[in-house]
Amino acid sequence: MWIQIPVAVLLVVGGLFSLIGAIGMVRFPDFYMRLHAPTKATTLGVGGIVFASFIFGFGNGDFAARELMIMAFLFVTAPVSANLIAKAGLHLRVQAKAEPPEELPHH
Repeated sequence: MWIQIPVAVLLVVGGLFSLIGAIGMVRFPDFYMRLHAPTKATTLGVGGIVFASFIFGFGNGDFAARELMIMAFLFVTAPVSANLIAKAGLHLRVQAKAEPPEELPHH
């Protein structure tokens, strides 16, 4: 029982983050906002699900480093790929629909 509760909580939280990332990808109006939603929310979502798998395996006596390797790979590659996709969008001059921020007054 002490393993099932944290695993269930991590699965639900991970699923919610993944769902929020997917909804954001569909609902956001432009390329850069759509890039932000899945890279942030889905990383946390998949991370929560993989961590739940790690806890479940550890609780059943199956300590395997594969979940830790998946999480490390995910947390290293997601920001790098998002950065490269954003740079490609800037290089191709993809227009953003969001208004640029106002200039801050100089004090």
